[in-house]
Amino acid sequence: MKQGSLKFICLIIWACITVLSIHGQDRPVVLGTWVLETFNGNGDSIYLWKTDASRFITKTDDVTYPITGYIDAFPSQAFRAGKVDGAPRSLGINGRFDRRGYNWIDLYPVLADDEDGLPVGIPIPGQMKSMNMWIWGSSLKFYLEAYFRDFQGVIHVVRFGDNLAFRGWRNISVNIPTNIPQSRWTTSEPVKRAMELGLDLSEHPQLRDEPAYPSLHFVKFRLWTQPVERVDNFYVYFKQFSILTDVFEALFDGSDLADPLNVQRLWAND
Repeated sequence: MKQGSLKFICLIIWACITVLSIHGQDRPVVLGTWVLETFNGNGDSIYLWKTDASRFITKTDDVTYPITGYIDAFPSQAFRAGKVDGAPRSLGINGRFDRRGYNWIDLYPVLADDEDGLPVGIPIPGQMKSMNMWIWGSSLKFYLEAYFRDFQGVIHVVRFGDNLAFRGWRNISVNIPTNIPQSRWTTSEPVKRAMELGLDLSEHPQLRDEPAYPSLHFVKFRLWTQPVERVDNFYVYFKQFSILTDVFEALFDGSDLADPLNVQRLWAND
């Protein structure tokens, strides 16, 4: 009796695994690694990196913190050849606050040719699955967050592990939570209504729908200090910000048939 029950349970488990495996094969996956920023600082990037900080950042007659700069150092265990996409450099932040607490420093991109230096979002291709970056953390109990904006303008925060209390360089990899929206399956109501009324969508570009899989945009990094840690003078370094992304969503076969304007044009020529 017990052996029969055990066989029955095993049969159910096997059936579930088979169904899940078949279901998982219904949708192709095209994974690719994209380097969003090398932090080489040698002019190979279209972005410059600026900083902002909370109220207790140290300011003297000679200098205002945080100080940023590119240094001739890098994680040798990853880039043993000495060069990666140019000079072996990393972006460093030298921070200092007047008091302990939950202080923060923001690191955000601006376009290199923008005279106004306004913050911009870095578009994320496809559907991002994970992100990783090399960080040198000074053995401090700080923690780092990455901010992303979805297609509705909502900001999502993803944290790089628990804290930066490690010595030397470390590659921190983080999975992207599945509750961050990176797709939209339905046509918007204004587009539906316009098509019902027989309007020519080419004459109303403001009504065109967003892509079926609108991308996220990277907004900034935020480095937090904690009340238990000193903040009188510290350094943090960054190298090679990369993502693992599924580009199939952006390149799927038949994507032209998901564009309401193109569908209207095709049917008009029938």
